[in-house]
Amino acid sequence: LPLQATASEFVNTTCTPELENTRERYEKFKRQHVDKKMTAQKCTAVMKQKKIYDDNNVCKKTNTFILADAKEVQSVCKGQGIYNNESHYTESKKKFRIVVCTVKKQARKPKCEYKGKCLKNRVIAVSCKDGLPVHFAGDHQLSVEDGK
Repeated sequence: LPLQATASEFVNTTCTPELENTRERYEKFKRQHVDKKMTAQKCTAVMKQKKIYDDNNVCKKTNTFILADAKEVQSVCKGQGIYNNESHYTESKKKFRIVVCTVKKQARKPKCEYKGKCLKNRVIAVSCKDGLPVHFAGDHQLSVEDGK
């Protein structure tokens, strides 16, 4: 009987993997890209604290932090963004401040050192799933032709 119970539990947990996967991806997105108090000077410390690495513990070449709270960033996927049919990403209507952390020299953890750069007035592009941002695709400055 215990064997049947575990089998049925397993069936139940696999019924909604999509939703759980989306939630996990959103949590990872938040950890890696959303930090209202981030500064360019804190890149090395924050990258280490948040355990942001590439595969095999190689230092991630570059990582972008959006200086906003999670709700502000989430709003891009809930009506405050414009879907781009060419890139298939959703671009924010509002402009954000971001910090871009770039690795100083390629290494492996724990030797990752970063330099940071703060950029203002950036449009951010994200992948949205079920109304949540799950992937940071990039950022750009609005050109004059795009409007004010």
